[in-house]
Amino acid sequence: MHARASSDVQVWDPFVRIAHWTVAVGFFVAYLTEDAKIVHVWAGYIVGVLVFARILWGFVGPSHARFSDFTTGPIAATRYLWDLVRTRAKRYVGQSPAGGAMVIALLAFLAATVVTGLVRYAEEDAAGPLAPLYAQTLSIGGAQTVEDDENQVGERGGRSAFSESHEVIASITLGLIVFHVLGVVPASFVHHENLARAMVTGRKRPD
Repeated sequence: MHARASSDVQVWDPFVRIAHWTVAVGFFVAYLTEDAKIVHVWAGYIVGVLVFARILWGFVGPSHARFSDFTTGPIAATRYLWDLVRTRAKRYVGQSPAGGAMVIALLAFLAATVVTGLVRYAEEDAAGPLAPLYAQTLSIGGAQTVEDDENQVGERGGRSAFSESHEVIASITLGLIVFHVLGVVPASFVHHENLARAMVTGRKRPD
């Protein structure tokens, strides 16, 4: 066991690992605390900052963190999943084609969840970084918008369709996370390695 551990190679850098687990915790905290708005909002801020940083890291980070290392296409991802079902999938030191596709999908939907959340926060509470922009659009109509806003903004009044999509996108993101976990389990079995532990230690056995 000791000899095997010493032969492992560093795959996931500290930022990728910390961002991975912090975003996971932050998303679930935000998802489960919608009524506790201040907790919900700050969890969303943390997720948003880390998602933005992870996207940048995908261009300037170490080799296995870069999008160029694991971005393939739908055909390669589908082929990998089919081979995984048949327990014949090729092992990758970094992200597999399906894993890479999931990274892209999660980053996209997490970013969309954060942006729509910021829009809703601005519309409902006139708060957050988008609040000045939203207030400016309201003031275009002059004094008429003030009275109209008071009549329109209730528990759900005054929300745009973009804001209303926040919950839908968050639910889709949750579904992607579940699918991601369901994919990690068989991949760990087929490749004879604990992929969740690798995202903690950053180390995997070499090819």
